[in-house]
This record gives sequence, C-alpha cells and structure tokens, in this order.
Amino acid sequence: MRNSQSEEYTDRATGGFSVTKEAEANLPTEYGPFRIIGFRSKTSGEEFVALVKGDPTEDRPVLARIHSQCLTGDVFHSLKCDCGPQLQRAMEMVQADGTGVIVYQQQEGRGIGIINKIRAYALQDEGADTIEANLQLGFAIDHRSYDECADVLKLLGVRRVRLMSNNPDKVRALREAGLEIVERVPLEIKPHQTAFRYLQTKKEKMGHLLQLNGIF
Repeated sequence: MRNSQSEEYTDRATGGFSVTKEAEANLPTEYGPFRIIGFRSKTSGEEFVALVKGDPTEDRPVLARIHSQCLTGDVFHSLKCDCGPQLQRAMEMVQADGTGVIVYQQQEGRGIGIINKIRAYALQDEGADTIEANLQLGFAIDHRSYDECADVLKLLGVRRVRLMSNNPDKVRALREAGLEIVERVPLEIKPHQTAFRYLQTKKEKMGHLLQLNGIF
C-alpha cells in the first residue's frame, strides 16, 4: 500500500482520479481494527474518509458502503433517522466478512449542510416531511454526488462491489462510474417510532428499498 502524503495515483484505464490520497493510519474500534484513509477532491476540496478492512484488491466482490455524513445521527444518536445504526451495522458486517470498505462523505443533510439541515428540522417540527422541508428552503430533494466516492473505491483497487445500501441512486451512480455491482446488500434497521415517517417518505417519495417491518 502506497501511503506518502498528498500522493496522487494514476488509473491505467482512465488516466487519473478525481481524488488524491492524503493520509493513512490504523484505527482500532469497538467493532474491530480498521485502516482509516483520508482523501481530498482535486476540484472541490471535499474530504473523504475510507474505513478499510482486509485487502479490497482481492479477486472477489468487496462489501462496501457509501455513508453520507449525518452529524445528528452518527454523533448525537438522533432518533429522527436511521443513519447512526446503519453505519454501526455496516462496520459490524465488514468486520464479520473480513474485507470491506466504508466511504464516508461529508455531504451532510443530503448535501445541504448542517445549518440548513437544522432549518429543515424546524420545518419538519411544523409538519413538513423531509422532502417538503428541503423544497421549502429552495433546495433540490437530494444534492449529493457519488462520483468521487466511486473514485475512492477504484483508487483502493475495488472493481466489483457488494453494495450495502437501500438507495437505488447509489447503485445507479456506482454502475455509471464503471464499478460492477454484483449484489445489493439491504441495510435496513428496525425503525424507531420517531423515524418512521422519515423512512416512509424515503420509501414512498424517493424509491428507497425499505420494508419498514415494525417499529420500536
């Protein structure tokens, strides 16, 4: 593994990546040891983190997830969404498999940022759903892009993916970026009552592949 600071890699097939590797270290976690690798976009300066287990360049499909930053769910354990439990489940699954990659992107609130996400929460407090709140603030339903996440995976040597996701847009984006999605691995968490409407909106209005079996 090449790990010099601000190192740029060359993709033999395309002639280059949209991200550069910046740093790498070991990361012991409660789910097991990972390598944590930092990347930076060449165009926007956005930073990405990949948690890597095992050797993702092995000749078999790699268990992988793209996880969009959710400060409220991942850090503060908000019950308004399933983001934190999804990240934890993904780490558990990668640890159990022995090989995998979780790409963590900084596009908070489906790309609108934490301040606007709080504004959207305030509108939800008044009765709007997550989509209606974004639209009332003048944003699109989803501002995220996954092209650079795909380049992080390819830079790590991943070509064939078992994608942990309920979001068909992520499957479509990675396929369009040239990755082979050999399997979509559902990542559904039994929803808390507080999150049920949010998840129902994602299923009914955004096409997320959710069963929503029961609440707790």
